[in-house]
Amino acid sequence: MDTVSQVLMISEVIVVIGLVISILLQSGDEGLSGMFGGGGGETFRTKRGLERFMYYTTIILGVVFAVLSFLIVKFGQ
Repeated sequence: MDTVSQVLMISEVIVVIGLVISILLQSGDEGLSGMFGGGGGETFRTKRGLERFMYYTTIILGVVFAVLSFLIVKFGQ
């Protein structure tokens, strides 16, 4: 395994940890309570402040994760 593959693997692990943390830190109101019917009084609203930041961070980390995965497949051979 060459150094490029090692750097890509380490980078992917770091991104995955960040992705898991960003998903877990998002609002719990939309989680399991809505799945089991406990989401009474739901209103539509816009994301503001930290909630918006976490939303976009999750999207960016997901895209970076996908790109790193493709690069690992390409350079891992």
